[in-house]
Amino acid sequence: MSARVVLATRNAGKIAELRRILAEARLPVELVGLEEFPGVGEIAETGGSFAENALIKARAVARETGLPAIADDSGLCVEIMNGMPGIFSARWAGRHGDDKANLDLLLAQLGDVPDERRKAHFACAAALALPSGEEHVVEGALYGVVIREPRGTNGFGYDPIFVPEGETRTTAEMSPEEKDAISHRGRAFRALVPVIARALGLTA
Repeated sequence: MSARVVLATRNAGKIAELRRILAEARLPVELVGLEEFPGVGEIAETGGSFAENALIKARAVARETGLPAIADDSGLCVEIMNGMPGIFSARWAGRHGDDKANLDLLLAQLGDVPDERRKAHFACAAALALPSGEEHVVEGALYGVVIREPRGTNGFGYDPIFVPEGETRTTAEMSPEEKDAISHRGRAFRALVPVIARALGLTA
């Protein structure tokens, strides 16, 4: 027996990543994205935390589609900036999704901060919402530091300026497989697998 589950995104890379994780766990889930549901519009992320935003999206998509829904919200949290950009990571410079402007602004704001005080982490919350109203949230994180100049062309967002603990490369200098293995989103999605199995009565 398999279950149909919708991931609240139109990002093909994110869908492929979760499909790989579900396949690794041998969980019988047919994962589809929002491209299958053109009637579902943009969902405003009005929460005050990654977990709240992920739940808002999962809840709305479960309601609209009548299917179990998964959503995630993630961002970069810089210690010396009290965890900012945080939930505002994708629109730090004002316009949603302008990666270069966001990255440039953050580097400028950290310009005078010494290397030893540039600790940060990527955080991700992943939520599962069922049409019945049942809800679950798990979180994942990847710790490291923000460097001074972008390096690497893989990844997106803040990847070119983030070096994980124990690494010398930025996440934008890693292969997709290497980044998947340690990423905050990968960790959150993996933590969600047993939750999905229990909630949907599936066995891996």
